[in-house]
Amino acid sequence: MQRTNLNEILVFMAVVDEGSFIAGGQAMGLTRSAAGKAVGRLEDGLGVRLLNRTTRTLSLTDEGRVFYERGLLILSAVDEAEASVAGPGGAPRGVLRLTVPDAFGRLVVLPLLQKYLAAWPELQAEVSFSDRLADVVEDGFDLAVRIGASGENADTGLVSRVVAKYKAALCASPAYLAERGEPMDIDALAGHDCLFFSSRNQRQSWRFRGEGGDWIKAQGRSRLRLDSGEALRDAAAAGLGIALLPDFLVADDLAAGRLRQVLPGLDAGDVKIFALYPTRRLLEPRVRRFIDLMAEELPR
Repeated sequence: MQRTNLNEILVFMAVVDEGSFIAGGQAMGLTRSAAGKAVGRLEDGLGVRLLNRTTRTLSLTDEGRVFYERGLLILSAVDEAEASVAGPGGAPRGVLRLTVPDAFGRLVVLPLLQKYLAAWPELQAEVSFSDRLADVVEDGFDLAVRIGASGENADTGLVSRVVAKYKAALCASPAYLAERGEPMDIDALAGHDCLFFSSRNQRQSWRFRGEGGDWIKAQGRSRLRLDSGEALRDAAAAGLGIALLPDFLVADDLAAGRLRQVLPGLDAGDVKIFALYPTRRLLEPRVRRFIDLMAEELPR
């Protein structure tokens, strides 16, 4: 008999654990259709039906119940294999492959990587610095760090975890404000040049919390849109308009007077930093521990 595909066994286990093809597929980073086909291939290879399917429920056949119990032994063996690769105490090994936003990566992530690599000598790291959104699975990354990528627009099949929160501030250069005047309220932004982040996958809009707690969208005029946080900061410092940027990016410029905060009373909410990684039953120690490090070291 042809050897059974381990991935198909894992999909079957996930479907049983989650109670449906939809939830089981999501747990494995698959669509419902892909999960169903994987279980179908497993049944065809074994020559038995493992699941009774109706439009509303799933139940194990007698053969499926026996196979599921044996599958638990397989998962236990996989856990032991992971522990043996990870080394004593689950020490991270191998290559950690990251994709991070350019400015945030260089200003914030690199110092953490320095600390991480010093702590784990057997670990290596490969990092892509780009504000464009990479396909985490297709491009072979273990982990993506993204700014403001909420769960609704995160990649399908990825786990999303908030690891940091920063404040955002409207900023402009003293020269720009001297020439154009300082806006006195949110409506006045409509008469100013607003610098928005925009890329192929994302387009920024400005929202601020009103007195009643509702979000109000600012109607700013945008003649210049950029796909780099640092470019937005530099454009604001050069007098090209007003930018909404996280404090990790503009704190030094505000302190040095290159930028001034505009409408400091406006609440733009938190800028959330997300760690996104493929859904897996077994998350490698090198990935898990770096996510934990970010959550421990970065501001919340």
